[in-house]
Amino acid sequence: MSRRRVRPEELDLWRQVARTAEPLMPRTVKEKPAERFAPKAQPVAPAPKKPLPLPAFKVGERAQSRDTLPGLTDYHTPAPPTMDRKAFGKLKRGKMQPEARIDLHGMTVDRAHNALSGFVMRAHGQGKRLILVITGKGKRADDSGPIPVRQGVLRHNVPHWLSLPPLSQMVMQVSEAHGKHGGGGAYYVYLRRPR
Repeated sequence: MSRRRVRPEELDLWRQVARTAEPLMPRTVKEKPAERFAPKAQPVAPAPKKPLPLPAFKVGERAQSRDTLPGLTDYHTPAPPTMDRKAFGKLKRGKMQPEARIDLHGMTVDRAHNALSGFVMRAHGQGKRLILVITGKGKRADDSGPIPVRQGVLRHNVPHWLSLPPLSQMVMQVSEAHGKHGGGGAYYVYLRRPR
């Protein structure tokens, strides 16, 4: 078999085909045949993004809020009650008395999570329906550092923990407690009936 020179129009045709072809099994070690003849594509630099405009601020003026994340009521719209509406109304007015309570004040996040999980499981096993979880409203951090610190870590994490398995299978309703039971620093947790 004799070898002949490739004509320029054949080479152009080959390059067009090679640009559109996709290999069935890409080679990782050797160069792909299509890349050998195809012209090298130059990477396209992304367009620079315009910075967001900053609100007007004068030296000496106080910032509106140091809380980096929205409050629980800002991003968490209350779920429609999954329990009896009459009982839910009594619960919101503080007319129902919790059968058990746990106070998570002063606990670390890990310790509070474990204590809450054990407490909810025990209460559910004992057939209790309404429990009170006291988280507190959180400490006011007096540091004036550049990075804001969220106030009330436990207050924001408890509803999330109660919505995750295995606790979510035992919990029917979570709502903020009435003022006489702690208000914004506590939650009513209404449990399902044990099966």
